[in-house]
Amino acid sequence: MKRQLLTLATAGITVAGAVAIYALVDRSDDSAATPVSANAFNCSTFQIPAPAGTAVESLTATNVPAATFQVPGSPPLGGYPVPEVPAHCEVTVTVAHPGANDHAKVQVWLPESGWNGRFQAVGGAAYAAGNIGGVATAVKQGYAAATTDAGVDTSGLDTSWALNSSGQINAALLENFASRSVHELAVVGKQVVTEVYGQAASYAYWNGCSTGGRQGYMEAQKYPTDFNGINADAPAINWNQFEVATLWPQVVMNEAHTYPTTCEFNAFNQAAVKDCDTLDGVVDGLISDPSRCNFDPRSLIGTKVQCDGKEYTISEAVADVVRKIWDGPRDANGKQLWFGLPTGADFSSLTASTTGANGVTTGVPFTVPAQWVATFVQKQPGFNSANLTYAQFDQIFQRARSEYDSIIGTSDPDLSAFRAAGGKLITWHGDADQLIPTAGTVDYRNRVNALMGGTTKVDDFYRVFLAPGVSHCALTGSTVNDLTALTAWVEHGQAPDVLQATLTTATGQTVSRDICRLPLVSHYNGDGDPASAASFRCVAPSP
Repeated sequence: MKRQLLTLATAGITVAGAVAIYALVDRSDDSAATPVSANAFNCSTFQIPAPAGTAVESLTATNVPAATFQVPGSPPLGGYPVPEVPAHCEVTVTVAHPGANDHAKVQVWLPESGWNGRFQAVGGAAYAAGNIGGVATAVKQGYAAATTDAGVDTSGLDTSWALNSSGQINAALLENFASRSVHELAVVGKQVVTEVYGQAASYAYWNGCSTGGRQGYMEAQKYPTDFNGINADAPAINWNQFEVATLWPQVVMNEAHTYPTTCEFNAFNQAAVKDCDTLDGVVDGLISDPSRCNFDPRSLIGTKVQCDGKEYTISEAVADVVRKIWDGPRDANGKQLWFGLPTGADFSSLTASTTGANGVTTGVPFTVPAQWVATFVQKQPGFNSANLTYAQFDQIFQRARSEYDSIIGTSDPDLSAFRAAGGKLITWHGDADQLIPTAGTVDYRNRVNALMGGTTKVDDFYRVFLAPGVSHCALTGSTVNDLTALTAWVEHGQAPDVLQATLTTATGQTVSRDICRLPLVSHYNGDGDPASAASFRCVAPSP
């Protein structure tokens, strides 16, 4: 099975450049895990037991003929078609927690014929817990698939649900979004499969990126028996660290009173790629090991940059802004709080600014972390994080961790119960992720290693793959065989050493590459076509 990730321009976000949020277009030809007789298919209203601590408020079942499905809403999670969705049963179960005044919908789609015997749950993005477009594409490939809205807004960009009428956090909805609703999705979804097909799914899989990746890790940490296999990409784990740290570029620019142009930022990325491209043995437009890229932004001081008909000279102040953004947030004592923007990652989403008629430039923070800080941390939806000082940033960073790490941090390295249950976890993360620093995923994996016996033992059930030059959830126009690899591991014991993918380089060239398993990195063999995966091997990183 190959999964193609299509980028959809995010509407309504005032940042320079659109955010790439994915739609899953699965082109699977996997054979059925356990075929089901068409005669057993029963799409009708039935009763299912309520998950512990809940009440099932309603259940509907509808037969839907084959057609193109138009995903409702606007980008990032709606507004696009999914063609050739087969005839299927759509079951909607509304679950509530007594006294919480919440109403979480679980949607389960089950193909009328050609079911592959597997159940796939689909994760969300930003502040959306689910993605119905991902369900439609999974059903195309023969899965019984499901997602949940967790009882919150489904656009992914609305946090109005977070505060109650008293201005306090709606604890029930936050718990739903953070962890509870995904577990209940797994319980309800598998029950619906059994009722409709007359038999249980042979295997249950989780599939998600970003928020969906975080949800997958939460499942492994908190509900380790829900899924046989978890595909959790670019995971939004370490939620409070990376979410607040995403505002760091705005803090740096505000404190320096320096707002570089997009062309200036691009000049630093182009220079860094040029300087570090050969680390993998060949010039191919990719930095295969950003941790070894030691490009000094000060080397561009005095360089002339052409932008929209104007010429800019890169100043010491601009170079220092870039240096601090790459370095990442630090507290007043110089201690690193979290990781910075990866070298080679696009600056535009995090460094947007606007200049008023008075000639004064102010920052435009990326909406997702800005909402987290304003609504959840400050509990003031109108709070503007564009003018944060270093001291204010430090205070907000610590407050977010203190208040929310235990709820949504998703950073517990103890995966022993998941391992004992026989679960398998795969993660790929782009080395040029502009929204969630790849180093955070590496740090988590290292903490799991330290707790659970080292790399070799952890590799028995959990593997991480780093994709050179890839941005957030966006192997744009390319393919990666992550879910195929996970299926082979879960069902046949074939642990993946690499993931097979095609990547788009900084120059727009498409190349095939085996994405190496952490801690290995890709290196050129010395001959052969640099666009071919066969010309590279995975090796231990240089010291």
